[in-house]
This record gives sequence, C-alpha cells and structure tokens, in this order.
Amino acid sequence: MTLTDPRQTRTSLETDTSDRTTQVTSTTRRGGRLVRAVVRFSEGMRVAGAAVARAWTWAARTVRPAGALVIAAATVGLVLGLVFGWVEWIVAGAVAVVLLVMTVPFLFGTRLYDVDLQLARERIVAGEGVVGEVVVRNAGARLALPGRIDIPVGNGLVEFGVPLLRPGHFVSQPLDIPSLRRGVYDVGPATTVRSDPLGLLRREHAFQDVHVLHVHPRTVGIPSTSTGLVRDLEGSPTRRLVDADMSFHAIREYAPGDARRQIHWKSTAKTGQLMVRQYEESRRSRMAVVLASSIGEFADEDEYELAVSCAASLGLRAVHDVREVEVVVGTEIPRVVRGRLRAIRRLPATSSRTLLDAFSGVEMLESTMPVAEVGRLAAESSDHLSIAFVVVGSTVPLTRLRQAALGFGAETTVVAVICDERAHPRTRALPGLTVLTVGTLDDLTGLLLQGATS
Repeated sequence: MTLTDPRQTRTSLETDTSDRTTQVTSTTRRGGRLVRAVVRFSEGMRVAGAAVARAWTWAARTVRPAGALVIAAATVGLVLGLVFGWVEWIVAGAVAVVLLVMTVPFLFGTRLYDVDLQLARERIVAGEGVVGEVVVRNAGARLALPGRIDIPVGNGLVEFGVPLLRPGHFVSQPLDIPSLRRGVYDVGPATTVRSDPLGLLRREHAFQDVHVLHVHPRTVGIPSTSTGLVRDLEGSPTRRLVDADMSFHAIREYAPGDARRQIHWKSTAKTGQLMVRQYEESRRSRMAVVLASSIGEFADEDEYELAVSCAASLGLRAVHDVREVEVVVGTEIPRVVRGRLRAIRRLPATSSRTLLDAFSGVEMLESTMPVAEVGRLAAESSDHLSIAFVVVGSTVPLTRLRQAALGFGAETTVVAVICDERAHPRTRALPGLTVLTVGTLDDLTGLLLQGATS
C-alpha cells in the first residue's frame, strides 16, 4: 500500500485552486470588457440618434419645399451622371449644388438683430385696432444683410422688411393691427427670418418678447338710477330673520349669544323676562349674471357676441355700484363624463379690468351644461341672491328659461335676457320670470329704463 506525501497533496491542491482563480479572473475581465463595450455602443447610438434628430429638426425648419427639390435634383443628377456617364445629369446636379452653395450666405445674421416690440395699448374694445412700433437694431459688429421680421398676431401674421443695416444702426417700423374681434391675442414673439431670393432655404430666430392683447366686449353704459329692477330691491325686507337690520319684525325671548343692545326694555319690564328685537333681513342686491355658453343655445357667433356684451354690461354696472355680483358661465366638460359631472366657471369681478379681461376669453362650447343647469348650480353655490340675470340666445325656448328660473330660490327675482338680432325690443312678465328681448346692445338700457318707470 502506497502512502501519499501530505505536502505533495497540498501543493497540487494549491496549484489547482490558483489555476481556477486565474481562469475566473480572466473570464470576469472579458465579461467586464464586453459590458463596457455594450454600454459604450449604446451611449454612442443614443448620442448619434440625438444628433440625427437635431439635424432632422434643423433641416425641417431650414429647407423649404423648393430647396428639398433642388437637393433631390443635385443628388439624383450627380449619382446617375457619375454611374452611367450621363453628362447632362452631371451638369444638372452640379448646377443644383451651386445654387445651394450660393443660398447659404443669406442664412447668416439672424442673431445680429435686436428687436423691440411695443404696443400703444394692451386692452382695446372689440372692433378697434391697435398701433405699435417695432425697432430693429443691428447689435452685431458686421454688416447685416436685408431680412424680414414676422410678428404673429393670434393666428395672423404681420411682416416687415428690414433693409441693409450697418453695425449700431436701427430702423423703426410702425405696427398697425386692424380691428379685431373679442378675444385674447398673443402679439409676438418677433421672429427674424433669413431667406435666399429663390426661397430654397430659410432660417428663423424668435425673441422672447410677447404681449398679451385683451380685446374686451362692447358694453353699454347703464346708469345706476335706471336699473329699476335692481334699485327697487335695495332695502326691501326678505323672509330671513336676523338680529340686526332695518326692518323690524317681532319681539322674542332672549337667547344666549344675543347682543345686549337689542334688548327691548319695555317688553322686558312687562314680562319679567329679557326680550330682544328681531328683524327681517333687508336685501343687499346680491346679484348674479349667468351667461349661456352652449353652441346650441345661439343662432350664430354674432348673437353670442351680443349676449356677451349684455352680460358684461350688467356685470360692469354692478362692479361700478360696488354691489356683490357673481358672473357665471358654463365650462368645458369632457364627453366621457358629460351628464355625470357638473361644473361652472366664475369670472373674477373684483374690478372692471379683471371682469372685462375674463369676458375677453369666454367662448361658445360644444360640450357643456345647458343654461338651466348652469343657473341651478350657481344658485346652489350662492346664498341670498336678490336678482339673477340669465343671458341666452334666441334658440332657447321659454320652457327652458322657466326651468332656469325655478333653479333659484323664491326670494330671487329672475330676469331672462334673450339676445335676438332679428327681434324688436320688448318686455314680458311671466310667472316668476321677467323676459327682456334685445336686438341690439342699446336696447338693454331702454328696457331697464322702462323697468324703472313701470
């Protein structure tokens, strides 16, 4: 029987372990290099993709349709001419390349300009125009070639030609924006445009200066003394009982929390118990103006503009008289939740400017609540309304107006204003509802004057 030397066994084991460790280390290093190579390749592909995307975006903004046609002619002409030896194709491709090279210098200098855009006013009335000034200065150190300035006005565009400008020189151009419809318009940003005479290439640079132009609705002045429907409510008692007001109601027993100044001492002496005065709350002419917003509630856009003007005139009069007023319009409701979601929009009425600015942005909506639901929701969220004006179009029937009137409390006087440009002005008194029909904005003042004298 042969015995094995223990030292030889340990040595062989150590050798085997060392070999395995070397193999594992080598494999790990190869795997690490592979992972790093994959990571670098992925990073390179990402950078290349971003560069291609930027180049494509730049080409889409710079190359015009005519330029794309010339590039295609140059590519096809040179390729076919060199492959098949067609001299005519080579000449056509070379001419196209020369044209492209000649247009490149016209693209330089878009950032040399310093453009200052100013408007005389930023709030006007519908139907009016606005003037301004555009000052273009060559802020660079070299000559600026002729170019163009584009100024967006809403969906429109105003263009100015800029002549050759030496360094430091400027040119001033008047800006004349014609009459605009009611709305909110972004004027700007001014954009410098460089283009070659053939229209092959184009380069733009937009500045940051943007002016917001509010075009207010037309309004009519309603003297506070002529708003008889509102004036007659001022100070009239309601059915709500309060502890202090102008209209005395009755004497009742003292309750903890009552003010001592309301104690009626004569009744207290007779009954031997503390008695206090009780009053009926007087109206403070808390007013609501509800404007219909659904497309189906107006015959056309002009009728809707008349309704907006009537609602703005009523709200403006209330603001001038420092009355509490809520101006409510419908808001857009997604079709998927229409019928399950109730929502209205309240216009800020803290000042005349904020109210008119808000009226500049209201629009007819395709998916919104009908005016009866808008009025009902406004009544639920507003306490103690004394009068509510519901402004609608000619397509809203009287039955729907009665439904809108029922949404308000019994103490609220409801006045419906029907805007119909084909109708004659008139006033109708219905149970729980007064209906004013206006054909023009000026009719509103006349009908309210009749309410004051009737």
